[in-house]
Amino acid sequence: MVQLVDASGYTGVADRLFIPRDEAELISELRAVHQQKIPVTIVGARTGLAGGAMPNGGWAVSLERFQICIVERGSAVVGAGTTLRDLQRAAAQTRQIYGPDPTENSSSLGGNIATNASGSRSFRYGDTRRSVLRLRVVLLDGTILDLNRGEPTPFPIPALPRPETTKFSAGFDLHPGMDYVDLFIGSEGVLGVITQATVRLLPMPDGLLSGVVFFRREDEALAAVEQWRDAAGLTMLEYMDGPSLALLRSRDFDVAPAAGACLLIELEIDKDSDAASDWLDRIEAAGALVDESWFGVSLADRERFRVFRHALPEAVNDLVRRRGFQKMGTDFAVPLRHNAGMMTFYREELKHEFPDDAVIFGHIGDAHVHVNLLPRTAQDVERGRSLIRRFAERVVALGGTVAAEHGLGKRKRDLLAYQWTPDQLEAMRAIKTRFDPHWQLGRGTLFAE
Repeated sequence: MVQLVDASGYTGVADRLFIPRDEAELISELRAVHQQKIPVTIVGARTGLAGGAMPNGGWAVSLERFQICIVERGSAVVGAGTTLRDLQRAAAQTRQIYGPDPTENSSSLGGNIATNASGSRSFRYGDTRRSVLRLRVVLLDGTILDLNRGEPTPFPIPALPRPETTKFSAGFDLHPGMDYVDLFIGSEGVLGVITQATVRLLPMPDGLLSGVVFFRREDEALAAVEQWRDAAGLTMLEYMDGPSLALLRSRDFDVAPAAGACLLIELEIDKDSDAASDWLDRIEAAGALVDESWFGVSLADRERFRVFRHALPEAVNDLVRRRGFQKMGTDFAVPLRHNAGMMTFYREELKHEFPDDAVIFGHIGDAHVHVNLLPRTAQDVERGRSLIRRFAERVVALGGTVAAEHGLGKRKRDLLAYQWTPDQLEAMRAIKTRFDPHWQLGRGTLFAE
């Protein structure tokens, strides 16, 4: 028996763990489990937050050895086990960038594609789906699919209503005329095994101005979001609320004492432009704590700000684990026009249910924030589950999604029923059955066993 744990603390157990050296070994193993009708789960870098890559028995297959990274002009060929960090570094050597920027840069590209991951720069560059040009997929019976962007599915696809959000990772994104590659992006490893991908690279900007802009009050920061969202050149617009900053202060980060919220920004600038001066004016006009805020244009500055941003979810995970519980966080997004109203709803509900044990942070430029509850007791966990269900109902009623970038995996698969009708779920299940008649692949992920 092999025990595996993901970043959320979700634990899986497999009877056997295989780490194939190449595609031929993978195919041999898949054919074996297919013939014996053994459940099999594909494992990535285990940075996921929904338990999708954690096995419930059966066999587990890790693609950590699938690590090619061939950078060309405008694209890169990567293996499923290639890490985001390695791709970013290889692209930078040719003065190119990979647009999607999930928070955990040790995540694997295969896992990013399987969950349609995004991150801070999705505000400008979109989710993973937008950057995938080609996929190589191995089906459970060993069949190889080599799929290019623009290639249609070879069978009819039902039309499911898509949420009115800028990103989406709650089940299959189904619509007639869709590209075949899009069926596997965001499918969480339940249809086939992604072994390789070609992803789009973009020219590296001439310069980047990064900042951590502190505000005295949350309402000032939220007002700035609405004012800044359409600003030219902005590539990142992230949010941290007051309790988030308090948690980071407790971890010895030098957060402005008067700060009750902050926005993390990044914008492309030309060497000769006045963008930096214009942004300083914009920040002052928004009532920010300019003198206490942080700004920089160097790679070292950007890394310092990235570490600051990444420290928050790490601190949340650590605190919850020390209290003896698993992470309780949302991955909801709403249409941009409902961002302010949804933030008010979150705050009012938290004031009554979790006044001292919740933080809100995330990709507010996309109206996609993570509400993280910090339970102290088993009763808190039950109250938290009820509260998250209320949040889900409101989000879907507003045209939003119950999963924007993490997928639903095993931990959150019950939320599918909030997003989709029974008939729509049955359409997804039919797609699953077409590729995996005995429901062996990723058993328990997205759909109950």
